[in-house]
Amino acid sequence: MEIRFEKREQLKEKPDQSNLGFGKYITDYMFICDWSKDQGWHDARIVPEGPIEMDPACMVLHYAQETFEGLKAYRTKEGKIQLFRPEMNAKRMIRSNERLCMPGFPVEDFVEAVKAIVEVEKDWVPSEPDTSLYIRPYMFATESALGVHMASSYKFMIICSPVGAYYASGLDPVKIMVEDELVRAVAGGTGFTKCGGNYAGSIAGQVKAEKLGYEQVLWLDGNERRYVEEVGSMNIMFKIDGEIWTAPTEGTVLPGVTRDSMLHILKDWGYTVREERLAIDDLMRFAHEGKLEEVFGTGTAAVISPVGELRYKDDVVVINDNKTGELTQKLYDTLTGIQWGKIADDYNWTVEVC
Repeated sequence: MEIRFEKREQLKEKPDQSNLGFGKYITDYMFICDWSKDQGWHDARIVPEGPIEMDPACMVLHYAQETFEGLKAYRTKEGKIQLFRPEMNAKRMIRSNERLCMPGFPVEDFVEAVKAIVEVEKDWVPSEPDTSLYIRPYMFATESALGVHMASSYKFMIICSPVGAYYASGLDPVKIMVEDELVRAVAGGTGFTKCGGNYAGSIAGQVKAEKLGYEQVLWLDGNERRYVEEVGSMNIMFKIDGEIWTAPTEGTVLPGVTRDSMLHILKDWGYTVREERLAIDDLMRFAHEGKLEEVFGTGTAAVISPVGELRYKDDVVVINDNKTGELTQKLYDTLTGIQWGKIADDYNWTVEVC
C-alpha cells in the first residue's frame, strides 16, 4: 500500500507523561484512506491531525454506519516500539464491518497502516511505567443521502493518544452493578461487533450505576436477563472454586483480544476454563458460599481490572476482601510483561514497529 505523507508545519507540545489520563491528548498526525464503489480503497495518506469536513446529510450522522477498534503501541526498556496482536484487531474489524454492510479493510493493509502512523508518531509513545500509545482505527459512511442503504463511500482513519491507566484507581478493585432491566445486546444483533451504537446504548446503564456509587455495569443476556455476559468496556471472568468461567462469544459478546490472550495463558497454566453461560443467581450463590474467589475484567484499555464488589438488585457481595487477587495480579504482570517487552513473548504476539 502506497501511503503519502503531508508534513505538519508546527508540532504539538507533548503532555506530561506522569499525568496522561486516558484519551485526553491526540497526536500530531492521522491516517486516512477512502473507499468508493468505483475505486475501492484508495488515497492512503498520513496528514496533520485536525477537523474533517462532513456534509450535513453524511449517512453516518443519520444511520450510524460506523465501526472502530482499539489497540496500543508499547515502548520497551530498550527503547523499541511494539504492537500487540494487531492482526486480531484487523480481523475483528472485518467481522464488524460485514455485520454493518461496510467494506472490509484488508488485514495486511490494516497492520501496515497502524505501523506507519506509529512510526511517524514514535516520539509520542511514552516511556513512563504503565503508559502506552492508544491507537484508534475507525471507519464510517461518508455518502450524503437521506435514505437507509449501504453507503457508496467510506473513510478509514486512525488517530492516536498517549495514555496512562484507564481507571484513575489503576489496579485497585472496582465496584460493579448488575443491570437487570436494560439490555446491551440480543442474539442476531450487533453485540459481537465493535460499533458505536453498542456503546451509546450502554450509557444509560452506566449513568444508573454511577448514581449508586458503582464504576461499571455487568450486562445480562437480552433474552432472559439471566446469564452474565460482559461489562460495558470489558469482557469479564470469574474464578469459581479454582476454575475460570467466562461468557461464550456466540454473537452477543465482543470477542476481546485481551480476553483471548488471557484464556491462552490460563490454559497453559493448567486452569480449567469454562466458556459457558453462567446464571447470575448461581454467581451470587457461589459468592455467598465463598466459592467466588476472584473476578476481573479484561480489555485493551484497562488490560485487567479486578472487581471488589458486585451488586445484583439489593444483594451486595464483596470479592476477595476487596483486594486484587493473586491470579489477577499474576495475569496482569504476565500480559503487560509481554506487551512492554519485560518477559519473553513465547506466543509470538508482539510486532516490532521500530
